[in-house]
Formats: sequence, C-alpha cells, structure tokens
Amino acid sequence: MEIGTRRVHILGVTVHPSGEWVAQQARNLMLDRGERAGQFRFLIRDRDSKYTDVFDEVFTSEGIEVLRSPPQAPQANAYAERWVRTVRRECLDRMLIYHPRHLLAVLCEFIAHYNEHRPHQSRHQGPPNATDTGPAVVDLASARLCRRKILNGLINEYSQAA
Repeated sequence: MEIGTRRVHILGVTVHPSGEWVAQQARNLMLDRGERAGQFRFLIRDRDSKYTDVFDEVFTSEGIEVLRSPPQAPQANAYAERWVRTVRRECLDRMLIYHPRHLLAVLCEFIAHYNEHRPHQSRHQGPPNATDTGPAVVDLASARLCRRKILNGLINEYSQAA
C-alpha cells in the first residue's frame, strides 16, 4: 500500500510462500513501478522470516529504506492492519475461495474497486486513483444513476449516468 495515496498493489498469491518467492514478487513490483519506484522513500515490513536479505536488497538498491516493525507489535503498521481488516470485512468474509487462482481474481477485482471507486476519508471521500473528487453533492431528483455490480453483486458501484 502506498501510504500517501492509499493505493494498493497485489503482487501474487501462493499457498506456500518462501523467501525466494517473496523476493521475486518484490523484483516484479520494482519493474512494474519503473521510474516511479524512485518516489518511494520507505518500505515498512514485519519481521517474518520470508523477508530475507535478498528481499531487502531489492528495495535498498533503489534507494528505498527498509524499516522493520517492532517484534510482536501488530499496531506498528496500522495502514496494513486496516487494509487487511477492510478486505476481509468487505470481501473475503463474504465469499468462499476455492483455490489460489480464484483468490487472485477476487483480490484483483476488489483492488480495482478499492483504487478506482471506493471513497476514503483520508482522501476527502475520493478514491486513491482520483485526480479530482468531483461534485460533493448530486441532486438525486434530477440526476440519473447507473449501478455496476462488482464481484457478482457483492459490491455495487454507483455513478451518475450521462
């Protein structure tokens, strides 16, 4: 998660993550970000043994300082904890996930909704990818609304019709 924008990125899903797999996901993230990777200053991570020195080196080679959270302190990374709570409450607790590929598809669709449409208080009710927040109040008496179903109707997105 990018703290400044609240934009979330999904890197991959596996049943048995290893240090090598996690390091490869970090490399993939840095390749996807391209020149934007230089905008990141810090990476906050926990002390899981899957985060090896190779993982840390991927970020430090780009000039990103890797910060480890204190031991047994889940509140130290409140942004990550809040994201986990949100994705579980709004999505995963309401669905039966069959296999890793299904989980990846569900997460990708939810993250698209989260980054493009879902309002965030810290962003003045705008989504992470919004360039402007648009009109604050819409007159529903004169406006027509369109509904778009996300995750087979688990979530509904509403927008003003043309």
